[in-house]
Amino acid sequence: MSNNGIPRILKFLRTLNGGVTQERLAEQLKVSTSLIAKFETGRLVPMPDTARQLDEIFSSGNLIQGLSADARTTTTEPPEWFRPWPEVEREATALRWYEPTVIPGLLQTEAYAHMILRSGLLTEAQAEQYVSVRLDRQTAVFDDRDDPPVCQFAIDEAALRRGDPATLREQLNWLVEIGQRPRTFIHVVPVSAGLYIGLSGPFMLATLSDGRVVGYVDDQLQGRLVTDTDKVVELDRTWQAVSAVALPCDLSRDLIMKIASEL
Repeated sequence: MSNNGIPRILKFLRTLNGGVTQERLAEQLKVSTSLIAKFETGRLVPMPDTARQLDEIFSSGNLIQGLSADARTTTTEPPEWFRPWPEVEREATALRWYEPTVIPGLLQTEAYAHMILRSGLLTEAQAEQYVSVRLDRQTAVFDDRDDPPVCQFAIDEAALRRGDPATLREQLNWLVEIGQRPRTFIHVVPVSAGLYIGLSGPFMLATLSDGRVVGYVDDQLQGRLVTDTDKVVELDRTWQAVSAVALPCDLSRDLIMKIASEL
């Protein structure tokens, strides 16, 4: 990923403004110190909102916003309506994700992601771009953090049975493997649960370092960030209801392995 001078500029601006520390800058942005460090080593490029906040803090006009935009022209980027959520994922201390029809994006293998994204109305180029974005998000959440979030996933059993058998078998085996990682918990809602509230659609919840909880919901047109307290509470209640009918992790793993063996 091209960083286009962002690490050097950020260090310079911190020095120019009285030697602002990474810790102090992180407090002002309400993000983790490790995220600032990743900006300054070029491992991550600030998302648009974060770039704007940095320019405001340093009174640097559009400098960081411009550099970030230039850097992102050399890499893949999520659609505009989705861009706030990867930033949330990077900073979350806990993530909860429910999916009734497909495997959650953070758990998808590359082959499965290709299969899902090519099944809709996207062009080949768009599908390739979105696969790259999805894999980058996985790296940012699971691999690039010293203190990764606690991740809980609830997946309807029907999602485990859709797709090309070979691709699906690989995907299910990956679910078993990643489910053995610390802080990663995968639950399956079995078909025996019948009708339940989660079937209304997928959603995500993220707990941030300051204790706030925000959500994200998808529909046929696009997704949207949910910050309104009442709506977040409603999503949390839905999560509790879904969790109540989901299998424990060990039984979920057994069911995933059984389905994989039948493919």
